[in-house]
Amino acid sequence: MPATLDPAVGESLCAALREQAARLGVSLGDEPIWAQASLSEAADPYTQAVSVLATWRGGARYGQATFFPDGRVFAEYQVLAPHPTRPGCFIDAVQVWGAPAAWRGEAVLIELPAED
Repeated sequence: MPATLDPAVGESLCAALREQAARLGVSLGDEPIWAQASLSEAADPYTQAVSVLATWRGGARYGQATFFPDGRVFAEYQVLAPHPTRPGCFIDAVQVWGAPAAWRGEAVLIELPAED
């Protein structure tokens, strides 16, 4: 059974992922929902430190967050939408990292091939 995580941290992370998408002009609605995340543990193959993984799947999008033992977090959540202001650009996902007091993030963009 994975270690328990503070639900407030999970809710904050979900809000940060939604905010990253909103900055691009895309709404994820109420996704991701912290209560719908499945939790598991994974050991680092080198250090053997155990991280907690939160995974969202089965809905419209897939996402995963890694909660490292030192308190750092890295999360990625699918957006899968055309960029609303950059023609020829597709938003694959949004990423958030850091800690709840100071989340940082960015989008994963894909340039679409030019049409002939």
